[in-house]
Amino acid sequence: MRTFTLDLDALTQLINSREPQENWLDLESGSVLTLSADDPHSEEHQLVELEPERYIQIPNLDVPQRVALRESFLFTLDDVHAHPLLSAALTGRRPLRAFDYEIESLPAIREQWQAYALKQLREYTLNWLYELGLEPAPDKLPLDTRGIPKDILRRLTKSA
Repeated sequence: MRTFTLDLDALTQLINSREPQENWLDLESGSVLTLSADDPHSEEHQLVELEPERYIQIPNLDVPQRVALRESFLFTLDDVHAHPLLSAALTGRRPLRAFDYEIESLPAIREQWQAYALKQLREYTLNWLYELGLEPAPDKLPLDTRGIPKDILRRLTKSA
């Protein structure tokens, strides 16, 4: 498993993005290249074409995956009024738009949905990275306590 630093939140947002653009993860630096469909001869396109083993396209959730995410949220919901309303929205003609519209009128449920979606999308991102043999570096490295006097160490670890 290879570990490197990347912005996991930004990567998660790109996976959940509905923008019609390609995003590629640089497997050496952890940075992201965004390719515009308007300019197929851009420098970014050339980088990906010249070193295809260095870059991997970041997947975007498609409509069935987005609907499935919302349906799985309904299994966690125990509100007797919101559940049928949101469930019906997902079976309609434009399920994503209908779900988003209905949940706007339910602020407490909307907060639950946002927390649930963020957690699930983050897990999806981590699983995708794991399948590639990659692991994001930890947000905070463990403190090296060798040689630090006990009274200073106590103050340093107190805020953690």
